[in-house]
Amino acid sequence: MESYSNEFKISLCNLLKARFPYLYIATWEEDRLLSIISSVIDDDSLIKTKRKLFTWKITTGLSTGESLTKKVIKDPIEVLDFIEKYEEPAIFVLIDFHIYFGRSGTAPDIHVIRKIRDVSSALKRSLNPKNVIFVSPSLILPDDLQKEITIVDFELPSFDEIISLIEEMIETNKRNNRITVDLDPHEKECLARASLGLTLEEAENAFARSMVEDGCLNIEDLDVVIEEKRQIIKKTEILEFISTDLEMSDVGGLENLKTWLKKRNKSWFDSAKRYGISAPRGVLITGVPGCGKSLIVKAISSMWQLPFLRLDIGKVFSGVVGSSEKNMREAIKIAETISPCILWIDEIEKAFGGIGGGDGGTSERVFGTFLTWMQEKTKPVFVAATANNIRLLPPEFLRKGRFDEIFFVDMPTHKERVNIFQIHIKKRLIDQNVVGDFELSDELLYHLADLTEGYSGSEIEQVVISALFDAFSEDRSINLHDFEKAIISTVPLSKTQEEEIMRIREWANVRAVAATSKEDSKGYQNETADMGGDVNITRGGRSIDV
Repeated sequence: MESYSNEFKISLCNLLKARFPYLYIATWEEDRLLSIISSVIDDDSLIKTKRKLFTWKITTGLSTGESLTKKVIKDPIEVLDFIEKYEEPAIFVLIDFHIYFGRSGTAPDIHVIRKIRDVSSALKRSLNPKNVIFVSPSLILPDDLQKEITIVDFELPSFDEIISLIEEMIETNKRNNRITVDLDPHEKECLARASLGLTLEEAENAFARSMVEDGCLNIEDLDVVIEEKRQIIKKTEILEFISTDLEMSDVGGLENLKTWLKKRNKSWFDSAKRYGISAPRGVLITGVPGCGKSLIVKAISSMWQLPFLRLDIGKVFSGVVGSSEKNMREAIKIAETISPCILWIDEIEKAFGGIGGGDGGTSERVFGTFLTWMQEKTKPVFVAATANNIRLLPPEFLRKGRFDEIFFVDMPTHKERVNIFQIHIKKRLIDQNVVGDFELSDELLYHLADLTEGYSGSEIEQVVISALFDAFSEDRSINLHDFEKAIISTVPLSKTQEEEIMRIREWANVRAVAATSKEDSKGYQNETADMGGDVNITRGGRSIDV
């Protein structure tokens, strides 16, 4: 691979030329890192003084000299002695040395730590430049070495690197006539973007698996790439990788919100940069329970063809002091690792609604970490948060810059109820014996919508299910009476929690945008339903075009 990150190469080169004695790079990609270090050493435009590259591993040790004169050193103290006494310009890459730094509750090897500190002075005074680079999968740094070692960030493969990998694999397989390639430039970009967050080996494995399975590399192989990312999530308990086959067409109504999401699709591609825009930060969806907030969030994944993660805030707050903050940082890091992706936080008010509730400040620190990341994040992680009672959230959470927009999801309008009934009835009525003489006409849908004014989307779904259970229990086809009976026996949320819904609407009238479009709201801005009593439903949320 030739397309390495120039930014990393220049940064590494400057540290080497400035004679920083110890560098620490945390990465799983040892081979990729060694290739980049070699390319830096061999590039005369970066480093004038030629340096020899030595590599030490706990299994193979460090080889010195040439042919018959070479010696293999495995002992860590002896390796450090060799580094100290070596007189020529050199770079020493020590892989696995972190096992002497202390891990999983074990104490650091005090002799190795002391020797590292002793050698530091010798490296700085050396006539010829010498640098030591520690490499390990994770950062483990004992307190005694905090001032001696400089940490260097090594990013996962860039878009250009993955594009180069795809082209290299395509070219190799084409020469062997093994596969067919059906990718236009835009689809190739989609595949590469979806692979961001994988190591080069993981990306190569995903592409190789795609080629082997059907002998073809095409845009449909996005599923294989996402499956590879799923493996990363499986190794953490805080994040959950959710598979969903929901489409936007499965969500009734909410056209304003759908349009907003559609306009922002693919905004993390390079083509968006021509318009001077960046990927959206996120959206906060609040409103009446059971009206489709979670449903539409799940459908975003299918529309955008991105990995869909759920953050379990309950698992962030563990019992060990200090671990909650660490868990939040780890969750953020993993989400950024597999970005672009969608990060869903359901009922977020339950997580952050009681800040400062006598937990020693833990919730405030976790909340602060999350807020800072929301404000400053640069990776394309789209945060989709849902809340039933947004008034419980701290005001700083709602400040502009955290989310791109706040949408309010209200009780479905007449037009939306028609759509919801149609979706649920069509989805379930697939057996002709169950359908019988039943005909799903516009007239019937309008009649059911008239009867369910003030019903939420989930209540309409339950009406359909209850009607089907009635028909099933009597082993007959469905009929209109089954739906009417189910409607009459249902007491909607708009009646049982009228006061609470009104309070939520009052908040949303000036602070949120209506998820329902103006067209769907026509004639229903002030709905009144008679459900055994008067239920006044004044719709909430500003009706604007997005």
